[in-house]
Amino acid sequence: MQLTTTHALKEWAVAVDALERGKTIMLLRKGGIKEDGNRFQVAHDQVLLYPTYEHQQPDLLKAEYSSQVNRVTSGWHPETVRIGSWARITDILLVSEEPTIAALLPYHVWNERFVSDRFKWKPRQPLYILLLRTYRLPQEQWISYCPEYGGCKSWIDLAEAISTQDAIPVVDDANYTRLVNEIREICQQPVRV
Repeated sequence: MQLTTTHALKEWAVAVDALERGKTIMLLRKGGIKEDGNRFQVAHDQVLLYPTYEHQQPDLLKAEYSSQVNRVTSGWHPETVRIGSWARITDILLVSEEPTIAALLPYHVWNERFVSDRFKWKPRQPLYILLLRTYRLPQEQWISYCPEYGGCKSWIDLAEAISTQDAIPVVDDANYTRLVNEIREICQQPVRV
């Protein structure tokens, strides 16, 4: 396991918060506009979690998460960004059937509309289900925002490495294994029409 890294995965701040509090272990991705080949790819399996604010939309989140969103204007970025965790991507599951995606609803922060919209966008491409074992850093780090961190891309490299040493998992081993097994089972079930 690496002890420092510059690799970061960008995600809505509300989702990063849910990962850090152990409320979810799942992210849904199809890729940002600036992804290589306009397709999502996992660039690194151990990443810092970089919270973003610009595209968060309360109406695409479950009720318990929507109230946490503070809307910002397009192009707004904070002067400093809080990095409070890192994650190991343990599973990458591809889902191409809408009933399977609907069955995963209890496991993430987004609502039915977000999931349906994400599924229908680029319909020939599968939805990537990332399962993340999240670790809370012993001390959160505040980094300066750089223009290179902006844009619709999933992966960035920070200007300076952040230590992941002594980070503590937010979900214990038994519960993480249970959740992973439940999600894997849903993703492997045959689709019933």
